[in-house]
Amino acid sequence: MSLVSINKCYAKMNEHFQLSVGSVSINPFQHTVILGPNGSGKSALLGLIAGDGLLENGDVNVTNCIASVSVAQQQALIEAEKRKDCADILDIIPVPTTAKEILFEGLNLDSLNNDLLDELIAAFSLSKRLDAPFRALSSGETRKLLLTKALLTSPKLLILDEPLEGLDAQSCLAFNAILKKQANNITLLLVVNRLTEVPEFCQQILLMQEGQLHWQASVNGDLQNHLTHLRQLQHMQQAELAVPTKDSECYSPTFTETDKPLVKLSNVTVRYGDNIVFDSLNWTIQSNQHWQVTGPNGSGKTCLLNLITGDHPQCYVNDIFVFGYQRGNGESIWQIKQFIGYVSNAFHLDYKMNCSLLQVVLSGFYNSIGLYQQPTNNQVLLANEWLSLMALDKVKNKPFFDLSFGDQRMALIARAMVKHPALLILDEPCNGLDDINRIKVLALIDILAREGSTTVLYVNHHEEDAIPSIQNHLCMTEFNAKS
Repeated sequence: MSLVSINKCYAKMNEHFQLSVGSVSINPFQHTVILGPNGSGKSALLGLIAGDGLLENGDVNVTNCIASVSVAQQQALIEAEKRKDCADILDIIPVPTTAKEILFEGLNLDSLNNDLLDELIAAFSLSKRLDAPFRALSSGETRKLLLTKALLTSPKLLILDEPLEGLDAQSCLAFNAILKKQANNITLLLVVNRLTEVPEFCQQILLMQEGQLHWQASVNGDLQNHLTHLRQLQHMQQAELAVPTKDSECYSPTFTETDKPLVKLSNVTVRYGDNIVFDSLNWTIQSNQHWQVTGPNGSGKTCLLNLITGDHPQCYVNDIFVFGYQRGNGESIWQIKQFIGYVSNAFHLDYKMNCSLLQVVLSGFYNSIGLYQQPTNNQVLLANEWLSLMALDKVKNKPFFDLSFGDQRMALIARAMVKHPALLILDEPCNGLDDINRIKVLALIDILAREGSTTVLYVNHHEEDAIPSIQNHLCMTEFNAKS
């Protein structure tokens, strides 16, 4: 009996997106991968299987023994913990939830597969993080915790939406090995953006295009042939890219003190109680000196970047010099942010204003979340050029929340670049991007680093996403007090 059976379905997922699927079935141990460009309906198809959307025609039958992991699920947990920070309004002392409590909540501890638990904790290096507050985890560590919890429920069908996004390279290898082993016990339904992440045990491929099932194939020992066909379908040729010009009135100022570095961190340490994230870090960034920052999940990469932007409270207790300002000497956060364009997983999750995609890009001129000023005609023109460059011009008036995660990420990248910042900070910018958009974004970053006045700080886990113009490397493991 099929675990998933979809027949002649038409569903309205939201006001702006409909899904049309002719016929799909997933049998026990028929491990299935869903592919397609950003906005094609990959995650929407998972949503349909999970019971989301308004089914107007057709039939959907799904086993009731399901576990899933998605960005939306991750975001909901983070938001629930953030709401605890408001508990003091109700005269309640907030007690943060630990990672261990999140992990074991709802699980039957008497029937828990302890061998699998130990294997996952070792693979994800979580042993020293389980007693930490859930909100103290990095985005990659949060994803690891949810993946661990989902596997421990021993579902018949495990649905994973981009499971490897945000995981460091070692964790990806370890988790793939565990999935291969578990493929004998559970059926896997995966959404991935990179063809290189299609597992070798895949037995069925579904390709989504514009809300429809465009192509499907059974895999019978010929996976590489199918992937070659998919590369041809995706038309991987890249057009010649050109970065839109600066706005004449609203752009990032140029740091003119050429005898000083853009950023200098001296003997910087970040700790939470007894937990030292990194220790005694010294780092100097000169103008047009581009850096790649690497390290495993939890090594402090995002924390380091937040010290520079001023979004981390410990920036004021460390010796940090940014754009001519010694942190903690009365400078405002906006005096710093005017120089910076920024994209990260956390920023993406925090962009809560459901304005149009065009307004999202325009907000980059004003360093705001949402648009509160009347843009000039030229700014609207430039924002439209960026959206056209990102192949988002046809959806520019749609609400931000109605777009796919990948399309949202492309808009936020354009927002970060639109003012031609003196310092562009990109924390895993390619998370959620299909292969075509990933190659485009990497090319744009390379153009800015090679030809513009922008200095680039780039956090990345994937070797294939290296950018030729970025030659300097900071490895965070050199400053980690914990393994």
